Amino acid sequence: MNSPIKIFTGNANPALAKAICESICVPLGEAEVKPFPDGETFVQIKENIRGCDVFVIQPTCYPANERLMELLIMIDALRRASAARITAVIPFFGYARQDRKDRPRVPITGKLVANLLTAAGANRVVALDLHAQQIQGFFDIPVDHLFASSVFYNYIKDKPYLENATVFSPDIGGMKAASAVANLLDLPIGFIAKRRIDAANVKATSLVGEVEGRNIILVDDMTETAGTLCSAAKLLRENGAATVRAMVSHCMLNEIAYERLSTGVIDELITTNSVPVDAKGLPITVLSIAELIGKAIQCIHTNTSVTGLFKIKGY
Repeated sequence: MNSPIKIFTGNANPALAKAICESICVPLGEAEVKPFPDGETFVQIKENIRGCDVFVIQPTCYPANERLMELLIMIDALRRASAARITAVIPFFGYARQDRKDRPRVPITGKLVANLLTAAGANRVVALDLHAQQIQGFFDIPVDHLFASSVFYNYIKDKPYLENATVFSPDIGGMKAASAVANLLDLPIGFIAKRRIDAANVKATSLVGEVEGRNIILVDDMTETAGTLCSAAKLLRENGAATVRAMVSHCMLNEIAYERLSTGVIDELITTNSVPVDAKGLPITVLSIAELIGKAIQCIHTNTSVTGLFKIKGY
């Protein structure tokens, strides 16, 4: 695209937006995004964006509704200021777990959010490791779905514990993602069956795979309470696992999660900076996705393929 490129951010993860801009040598655009005293969101774009190719970086993490409204209002402001194209870069797509009717009289909120983004004026969406890949089909505009697998791979590929490791999915639903990582690292795979007690608590009940004396790598797309991960790690240790690590794309850790992780049942939690993460002195490794997203933005701006960014064995 011949139009000038502009990048803006809301208040969800400005540190990531700055890192993305630095990775591709593009200045971060100036915008005012703040709440009114009554809680309504005010947005003003502080520079001319008429005819520009604009990217808005905003994960819809906690508080999800506030961050989503910031994104929607920013997109509307950009559209009314005559941006040539608006791409919503959503490193973490909130409401992704509400992707189907799994009980009577409930909404499909993931589809609603997709409709809202389109109605606001987004022309394209970039997302990272969606909870369910079919969410791409909720949109009537193009979606570039990126994977953090290359970022994880570059970090873990030379670790000595891989010589005796097994990749595990902490539940049956995550088998596809775990299988991709296992193929990428050429490792055996296993899975754990779980029973959900309530929104914050789960119980791992049984497992299939090589565990005794092995270094286990749990693979999941997101965690908030760390209930699934810690319950799985406990069961793995009871069955003879030497070490247990978790590799999770999005970590929205709350106090319950920090309390569980502080028990040491997980030796290392490896995640990305798709949302702000505070390690709080725990063994949490945060990897940057800034370069990955920066390259995707460059590809979209120049109308070249983004396939090479995630065309990795296993995906």
